Amino acid sequence: MLYSNPFGDYPVIGKNTYVHPSAQIIGRVEIGENCFIGPNAVIRADEPDKGKVSPIIIGNNVNVQDGVIIHALAGTEVRIGNNVSLAHGAIVHGPVTIKENCFIGFGALVFKAVLNEWVFVGHRALIQEMEIERERFIPEGVIVTTEVSLPTLSFAQKKFMEDVCKVNLILAKQYLNRNKE
Repeated sequence: MLYSNPFGDYPVIGKNTYVHPSAQIIGRVEIGENCFIGPNAVIRADEPDKGKVSPIIIGNNVNVQDGVIIHALAGTEVRIGNNVSLAHGAIVHGPVTIKENCFIGFGALVFKAVLNEWVFVGHRALIQEMEIERERFIPEGVIVTTEVSLPTLSFAQKKFMEDVCKVNLILAKQYLNRNKE
């Protein structure tokens, strides 16, 4: 589940982070504390640029759910802030910055983008080569590749995002405690 890349970079996993045995974490990956990495997630930092691999850095209290793929083009980084949820089957391909408290929905794709704080990306949405303002909602299935007016995040959406993050932090703790028995 944890592997070095061909250049000798090995993942670093923070305290109280649960990584499911079927997840694949490869290369120059840094995962913060209190995270949940679900079944069949792939986080791979292995494409070199001039002999050096850029990192994938994941903050604290992040949940990377089942089947999520995180990767980056050679010479580019992926940075994911604290309290972010990447739902089942999402793809995050760098260069990407996802700031604090964001939610990326089922099967969504984020490529060459910056998501500022509290962005909710709906299921199967695509964001490419864009910077999204803070506290925005991208509806399900929407393709965002040019400037467009996006709705402001609602209180209910923000609450949903917080609840998803909390549930997955509880799961991480429960799995870690179960493995200690």
